[in-house]
Amino acid sequence: MDFNLTEDQRAFRDMARTFAAEVFAPNAEKWDEEKIFPVEALRQAAALGFAGIYVGEEHGGAALSRLDAAIIFEELAAGCTSTAAFISIHNMASWMIDRFGSDTVRAEFLPKLTTMEHFASYCLTEPGAGSDAAALTTKAVRDGDHYIINGGKAFISGGGRSDVYVTMVRTGAEGAGGISCIAIPKDAPGLSFGAQERKMGWNSQPTAQVLFDDCRVPVENLIGAEGDGFKIAMMGLDGGRLNIGACSLGAARAALQLAQDYVADRKQFGKPIGTFQALQFRLADMATELEAARLMIRQAAAKLDAKDPEATLYCAMAKRFATDAGFNVCNEALQLHGGYGYLRDFPLERFVRDTRVHQILEGTNEIMRVVVARKLAEGQGRG
Repeated sequence: MDFNLTEDQRAFRDMARTFAAEVFAPNAEKWDEEKIFPVEALRQAAALGFAGIYVGEEHGGAALSRLDAAIIFEELAAGCTSTAAFISIHNMASWMIDRFGSDTVRAEFLPKLTTMEHFASYCLTEPGAGSDAAALTTKAVRDGDHYIINGGKAFISGGGRSDVYVTMVRTGAEGAGGISCIAIPKDAPGLSFGAQERKMGWNSQPTAQVLFDDCRVPVENLIGAEGDGFKIAMMGLDGGRLNIGACSLGAARAALQLAQDYVADRKQFGKPIGTFQALQFRLADMATELEAARLMIRQAAAKLDAKDPEATLYCAMAKRFATDAGFNVCNEALQLHGGYGYLRDFPLERFVRDTRVHQILEGTNEIMRVVVARKLAEGQGRG
């Protein structure tokens, strides 16, 4: 086991860190306050290779590993957690097209996705099928060379703004085996969107319902074979969970640094509050939890890259631990700022709001425990 980054990993880590500091961080407050979807900044990130991190080079991707992606998303999230998380979702949808799509579909969609000329969304969750994703009811019926799709998806990042919707639909019987995956372009007849959701955080990315009313999509837009959709969705989520965990790390690292700087400067009772042992211990615990979470994310990413049969188990454990730890570190950093932490003049309250949803999406942390428990019952993860 070598815990040191390679020369290439250090190079793109530093590139992502510089970009996040120069482009994301100075604008994150405005994007959050005014609910701006920062299209140009996203396309600047794409120009650095961050829009197709593990898409193949044939269509403009960077062909990097899941471990590489975790390193990059940690850095981007330190600048703007919400925007980094949208890039993660875009990458997940693009990878699904690249990994399972036909040559025709890949050539049609990927060149514009890897430059972020177009944006992609991942559509799995429905109003009545959240944690029980296999119960989804959005239905696709074959009609000659097209599918006719009816139903709707909820809480879709990029809803109304993305150009491609990688969507799980029911083409067969009830249960996971009846689900297929289709790439649906924004201009497909019968596709519409609900109102933009009013959210606690993640305000730099739009979120809306995606609605299908006799929506016509060419059969050639099928991703994988009929019935493969649930498997494809879950494989996408393994990587998505790591990226969201990595985004939690970036926010937490930035929050910890702010807390360290603040307690070194803030004086009470005649001396800096950072000299009080109680606060020193809290900072020590925050740093320890953050490092433990980083190790879990990177170990799980390495297992996913190696196609380890236990990868799903480790991705679930890492997502649960990293998103809980990341939120807790941000929340503790806010507490250490006292009343100032509650003000929007400081970025702590934004980090807290943006990381809170990480414990819910890509599978709630309660569902992560279900995944882990099931894998343990199957005999995985016992050393």
